[in-house]
Amino acid sequence: MSRKVTDKAVDSRPTRHHKTIIIGSGFAGLGLAIRLSQQGRDDYLVLERGSDVGGTWRDNTYPGAACDVPSHLYSYSFALNPNWSRSFSRQGEIQQYIQAVADKYQVRDKHLFDCDVTSARWNDTAAHWEIESSKGSFTADTVVSAIGALCEPALPDIKGINDFQGEIFHSARWNHDADLAGKRVAIIGTGASAIQIVPAIADKVASLDVYQRTAPWLLPRLDRPYTTPEKLAFKYLPGVQRLSRAAIYAARETQVVGLAKFPALMQAFELIARAKLRYEVPDPELRAKVTPDFRIGCKRMLISNNYYPALGRDHVDVITDGIAEVRANSIVAKDGTEREIDALVVATGFHVTDSPTYDTIAGRDGRTLSEVFDEIGQQGYKGSAVANFPNMFFLLGPNVGLGHTSMVFMIESQINYIADALATIDKQNLRTVEVRRDVQDDFNKDLQQKLSKSVWINGGCASWYLDKHGNNTTLWPDFTFEFRRLTKTFDVAAYATTPVSDTSRTETKVGASQ
Repeated sequence: MSRKVTDKAVDSRPTRHHKTIIIGSGFAGLGLAIRLSQQGRDDYLVLERGSDVGGTWRDNTYPGAACDVPSHLYSYSFALNPNWSRSFSRQGEIQQYIQAVADKYQVRDKHLFDCDVTSARWNDTAAHWEIESSKGSFTADTVVSAIGALCEPALPDIKGINDFQGEIFHSARWNHDADLAGKRVAIIGTGASAIQIVPAIADKVASLDVYQRTAPWLLPRLDRPYTTPEKLAFKYLPGVQRLSRAAIYAARETQVVGLAKFPALMQAFELIARAKLRYEVPDPELRAKVTPDFRIGCKRMLISNNYYPALGRDHVDVITDGIAEVRANSIVAKDGTEREIDALVVATGFHVTDSPTYDTIAGRDGRTLSEVFDEIGQQGYKGSAVANFPNMFFLLGPNVGLGHTSMVFMIESQINYIADALATIDKQNLRTVEVRRDVQDDFNKDLQQKLSKSVWINGGCASWYLDKHGNNTTLWPDFTFEFRRLTKTFDVAAYATTPVSDTSRTETKVGASQ
């Protein structure tokens, strides 16, 4: 979705209606589309602003782009891929997998690509959603937002950055026509994208200035190509791949104990990270620059085997003084040092807790998601519903994110919940469903109590996990199998409902299952 409505020209095409409209077709939106087709719920449409499925894996094509979750876990449970080439897949291979799944389940004809949704507003009288897009107007009984958290690039507010005369682009909008070979390049940021980009371009550029605000913790990347016997086993012995997937899941899930429950246990990971740092950064001055000052896990833990070695090269410089301004052909640090550059890569992450897309979705009382979240913080119920937004569900909503394992597991859990919600609406002949505010409040109170014990709150860092109220509204503070249990079925008792024959809102007084 775009930040605001920019085209107010009257569209002559008639308004089209569907029972369900899904916005976005990354892992989440595509997965739900497949489930609806499998259930015979064919009156749905996926509106995707890109030209293909894939979401973040379609958009992030920067050099070195790869996943930090093992391949066999970072895939749909219903569409295992025996053909992964290595233990940690790269961007192109993941995108090909997503495209292959879309083709296998024949859901592309349920997509409208290059369709930028500019607004979605609830009409309380008609009890449906009214959607405006670059490809016309739509109405829907229910809307599912599958807009990922990592879809709206965050640009730094730096004096003069718009006046830079060289090549400049965000890591998520990589300009492949820009030739960086032999150029003086600067990169702003040292997050998950930057640590992949730096070693990928270091050999090509004349010089590389890495502007670091906060040093990340790095762990070893246990990546390797799969052998031919392994590939054959994965392909012809399905149980082998299932077992591999289960083992990876179990190993990753143990991290929850340290991350969410007993942060002191993260010291074991920190010892590994410090040993890696000492080994890969022999220069004490550089090592001091890139040593974090917070507990590991407080910010996203990163994995790389070549980032530190790249920083140690003679033509690579790590700058920690901060940026005072960007000029036409240079960057001036806060200590007054000016460094001339030919190209600037902005790797400053995404709008996660303040997505511009929130401005375009207006609920029952006319307030947008931005306005609601500004008042109460980015809160929802089971990451799948928000009070004031009837007949709207969210994939990858508040507090669904993870810092240790595959988001696809959480997505499939939410798909279970939302698919059952749509089935319940039909079975009970419901006109509207809206999560009760008291249920949502109780759910979030419990979430924040759990989060108060976590390393994300007690680790001594500021991160994009936190909203402007200081609450962690991004991550799930428990085991992922607990989230799977909570979303197994749709708990209609947690929702205010109206039947098709009635236009008044009713609330079920039975306590909601949490």
